[in-house]
Amino acid sequence: MTTTLTDADPLARPLTSVLLGADARREHGFWRRLVATEPFRLPPGPGAGGTPDERLARAYARLRTLNDALDSAARPASDFRALAALHEWLAPADPALATIAGIHYNLFLGSLLDHIADSPRDLSDFLTLRRTGTFLCTEVAHGNDAAAVETTAAYDPVRDGFVLHTPHCGAQKFMPNTGQPGGPKSGLVAARLLAGGADRGVFLLLVPLTDAAGPLPGVRVRRLPARMGSPVDHSLTSFDHVFVGREALLTGPQGWIDGDGEFRSAIDGRRRRFLASIARVVTGRISMSASAVGSARATLAVAVRYGGHRHVSAGRGARLPVLAYRTHHGPLAEAMATVFAMSLLHRRVLDRWEAAGAGPEAGRVAAERLVDIAKGWITWQARAVIVESRERCGAQGLLENNGMAALVTGVEGAITAEGDNLAVHARAAAALLADRPPYEPAAPDHGDLTDLRFLVRLLGHAEELWFARAGARAARAAHGDPLGRWNAAAGPALRGVEAHACRQAAEAYAEAVEALPPGADRDRLGELARLFALGRIARDSGDLVAAGHLSTGQAEALTDHTEGLIGAVAPHLPGLADSFALPGELLADWPITGAGYADAYDDPEAHWHAAEAGR
Repeated sequence: MTTTLTDADPLARPLTSVLLGADARREHGFWRRLVATEPFRLPPGPGAGGTPDERLARAYARLRTLNDALDSAARPASDFRALAALHEWLAPADPALATIAGIHYNLFLGSLLDHIADSPRDLSDFLTLRRTGTFLCTEVAHGNDAAAVETTAAYDPVRDGFVLHTPHCGAQKFMPNTGQPGGPKSGLVAARLLAGGADRGVFLLLVPLTDAAGPLPGVRVRRLPARMGSPVDHSLTSFDHVFVGREALLTGPQGWIDGDGEFRSAIDGRRRRFLASIARVVTGRISMSASAVGSARATLAVAVRYGGHRHVSAGRGARLPVLAYRTHHGPLAEAMATVFAMSLLHRRVLDRWEAAGAGPEAGRVAAERLVDIAKGWITWQARAVIVESRERCGAQGLLENNGMAALVTGVEGAITAEGDNLAVHARAAAALLADRPPYEPAAPDHGDLTDLRFLVRLLGHAEELWFARAGARAARAAHGDPLGRWNAAAGPALRGVEAHACRQAAEAYAEAVEALPPGADRDRLGELARLFALGRIARDSGDLVAAGHLSTGQAEALTDHTEGLIGAVAPHLPGLADSFALPGELLADWPITGAGYADAYDDPEAHWHAAEAGR
């Protein structure tokens, strides 16, 4: 990527490298500089955000600015690390922009590039944004069960193409950004391929949807009611016998129509064909994790800054920053430990996904499972951090011009997008439970609560105990009743998935601590790591004591150890927030990040100015 932007960015700081990766300058430098430039700044003055329609128009204009700054629009579409970094920086700056950019570069353009060898086509309109791309998969009646979509694409051998049709209300495409904002659009439409008198499964077809005047013939687009969070032109979209040529079908091993009009496929099973067609959803989950990580870091940085210069009465005429109080800095210290854990788990996912690309199929399955688990855990943790940070800013945090309001609601979209968290975790829980050997109690573990590796082992024991409980409950359920067996096991199995995510994050923490040279940065990271691990261990302390991995004395000492770590972390919160490397320009757009935040509410015509001027 090339750009004339210049910025003395601090991405080489040790803790920043922990958060963003060893190659932070290359992966993140471009996006960090971009969000600091004028087109991505908020216009000055009250109500700078504008109306929802104005904000949406600004998001699409920014997408064009972003696209023009790239040396090739194919880069973020073909490089999942670049795509993740895009989301990490765009989401806190403009959640609507992150949404439409992710759809265009990943789900739309990425899917086209993935199939380009089998489905060669001219992509210049999409690379230059003469046409914006969107993705039409889920339907009113089919969300997490998207493999059951009912939109049809019937092969017509006479015209050698496909007739796209929406058979009823429930088959309308639900929530694609197919509205007029953003200009002419094309979409990848997931439809049930009917060929040779049989249902061949769900495939993607490239379909022109709108031009400058509106929807094309046979295409109907209706805006959905406004959703919580940043405005995006989410719509209901349907098709009334719309014809597209044979080149519209994205072909590959999952299937194609041969020269004789016969359907062929190298993949057995309609579900497997569907998953091959929409493989980009996995990269989308990585992007949702990135959006959540970036948004959590931004809101926490705002809360820490505000807490440092929001002063309150402390008795006898004294005034102290609210950050001085345990009731204020305690939740923020724990949130800081969680944000580092989220960031480290996200980096681990990126590394595992990259390594799996060149490895055997089993490795790719395991890496994809970690993607799923991390997406759910990270976005849920982000919600908790963002809400806590907002609360620590009081009423100021509710105002849109202070940057938090859009992120409080925006994270809800990440929780649901690319597979609802609970559904994704349920699938991972079933797979982890099935893959586990019969449970055998581990020998009692012994260690010190100041030893991070011992804390990591405790989290691993908690994971094993939850899955053992799930397996035992499933075994007691009636055979021949798979739903009953799953319902019996689901609760503890989901707790096992959560414990798995925490253990993975703690392992990444331990590796990062050990990689740093002795010194202040290593000390700070070690404190955060132990604070994170102890908080999770406390939730399972009863089970760990019963299994002999934790003594009753250690269980009783958990609170004192945690409080000691909060006390150690609290004085360093401003410096830790600085390690997020958020551009000063971005922070300056949010008044409460500055010590003079009250000036944002000044009234030039007020009487106090007249008095000062002697009028």
